[in-house]
Amino acid sequence: MTAMTTPLAGAAIGQLEADGVDTVVGTVVSPSGLTHAKTVPTRRLNAFADPGLGFSPVAHGFAIDRSGIAFAVGISVVGDQRIRIDLDALRIIGNGLAWAPASFFDQDGNPIAACSRGTLGRIESRLAEAGLRALVGHEIEFLLVDAEGNRLPGNLWAQYGLAGALEYEGFMRDVTAAAATAGVGIEQFHPEYGINQFEISLTPKSPVAAADQLILARIIIGRVARKYGLRVSLSPVPFAGSVGSGAHQHFSLISGEAPVFSGGTGAQGMTPEGESAIGGIISGLPQAQLIFCGSIVSGLRMQPGNWAGAFACWGTENREAAVRFVRATHGNPYGAHVEVKVVDPSANPYFATAAILGLALDGIDSNAALPPETLVDPGALSDDDRKAAGTVALSSDQADEIAALDDSERLRTILGDPAVDVIVAVRRYEHETYSNLDADALTEKFRMAWSV
Repeated sequence: MTAMTTPLAGAAIGQLEADGVDTVVGTVVSPSGLTHAKTVPTRRLNAFADPGLGFSPVAHGFAIDRSGIAFAVGISVVGDQRIRIDLDALRIIGNGLAWAPASFFDQDGNPIAACSRGTLGRIESRLAEAGLRALVGHEIEFLLVDAEGNRLPGNLWAQYGLAGALEYEGFMRDVTAAAATAGVGIEQFHPEYGINQFEISLTPKSPVAAADQLILARIIIGRVARKYGLRVSLSPVPFAGSVGSGAHQHFSLISGEAPVFSGGTGAQGMTPEGESAIGGIISGLPQAQLIFCGSIVSGLRMQPGNWAGAFACWGTENREAAVRFVRATHGNPYGAHVEVKVVDPSANPYFATAAILGLALDGIDSNAALPPETLVDPGALSDDDRKAAGTVALSSDQADEIAALDDSERLRTILGDPAVDVIVAVRRYEHETYSNLDADALTEKFRMAWSV
């Protein structure tokens, strides 16, 4: 994955300036899920793309307490890297600002192996080499809070209720309009289960483009919220004992011109490749959980009954299974696909997608077996029934998740040692520093950690 280095012509930059764009912001996402940025005047746009702007290697170790650094191999105060924006992904987002996603490179222009966007780009290339193409659709669940991060009134709120939409009608309309202007595809936008909680489903795109779109959508939501004196919490559990927020990822795979999750003779009409892709993901979930939902707060959400996918199993339209299968029906215009429900907003979305698609490809390559389908809520099964079905309860203990990923040769092969090492480093810092806090203290401290 490389940044586009062909510069924009002077006329194109002049047109941006004529359109009122005076500042360009480029963003990167750290292994802890934080979004970081640098900006340049529009006239410096090409320099931001190549050679890029300097950024210390410590950026890969930035911690969610917004002050700590998880020093480890590859995370050092010595040396320098460059972040380079992708000019192909540049978007005008209003009020004089344009945005583009960035990736990490060394001073000689070589990709940094620990870069999450670059890692996903490599997985996307591997899929292409295998004759596969993926489309990824992200969901954004978030909670509106006041400017200080406190609860807002919710006397009229009901689950998915109209009152919530009317209460924040201006906010919802402004987000929708700003997204359309920036080229962000919103499929639906609605009040969610929790008080003052909303969900947005984004239009499926190719893997890197989909993750880019997710980051841009978060920026848009945060900017609009500020206009109303509000802020957005992207914590997996904003308030102890309350409804948590997920960041579910949907994906489909096409082999040549044929979908792998339909048109076959396997389970629910899957092809052998489709079955093995799901088998690969399910078998890898315990090792990859730190990537998907591994923050110090995430374990509070990873409980049965939270629609968080607390059990490593799959089921058709089963919202308690970690992997939900969606059949090709009249009500599903995008065709058969898979939803990975364990991902939460604390995850780096580039790394999370890379792990999902990497495990799917690994499953296809190894002809992984598809476990039996779970037809009921797995939490309602007895321990013996789950054991017989091979259904494993996913961990809510961060220490176990750290060890599982750190020791996983499979994920190290898929993502590369540098990527795994930086993910382990930031989560280990969290565990060593904050595992003594109770649920109230954790949710209070990190409610706004991932906000933009």
